[in-house]
Amino acid sequence: MSIADQQRPAQTGVDEYLEGEPATEVKHEYVAGTVYAMGGASREHNLIAGNLFAALHGHLRGGPCQTFMADMKVHLRLGDDEIFYYPDVVVGCDPDDRARYYLERPRFIAEVASPATERVDRREKLLAYTRLESLATYLILEQDRPAGLLYRRSADWAAEPLSGDDHFELPELEITLSVEQLYTGALE
Repeated sequence: MSIADQQRPAQTGVDEYLEGEPATEVKHEYVAGTVYAMGGASREHNLIAGNLFAALHGHLRGGPCQTFMADMKVHLRLGDDEIFYYPDVVVGCDPDDRARYYLERPRFIAEVASPATERVDRREKLLAYTRLESLATYLILEQDRPAGLLYRRSADWAAEPLSGDDHFELPELEITLSVEQLYTGALE
């Protein structure tokens, strides 16, 4: 199968998707029966997501919350549609949310937006993620510059812009992060 064939959307059922996804070399997101192949991420993308994962994982280790990076899906149900996304970083704190390959009640989700993904991250995923009752914060970080948008349930999902010198608090995870720390080594 060519790369072009792998990137073409395909139709499938949820059970077939969940059964086949662990065995495939290419990750796929699932939206209402359509499967979308995901492209590879840049060096900058990986470093930014990795810095965020490292900060959260180190802080939350040993507590009730678990931090996942890149390979843990989030499962949503919007009306009759089922959706599985792969966020760049996700934190789950619900002890009953223990499916092997996905979370249904995440507390925090972050995406690193690239030119290819920013429209989906800022619109489709924002609208979908903010319908999760468990979610307290959705963070979108820019891949090419130290900036982002922070969306909080406590602020009715209004966008809070972030830039290079900013610090921001995630009270639901009892941590304060700096934008600069998340971009360490990524844009040099």
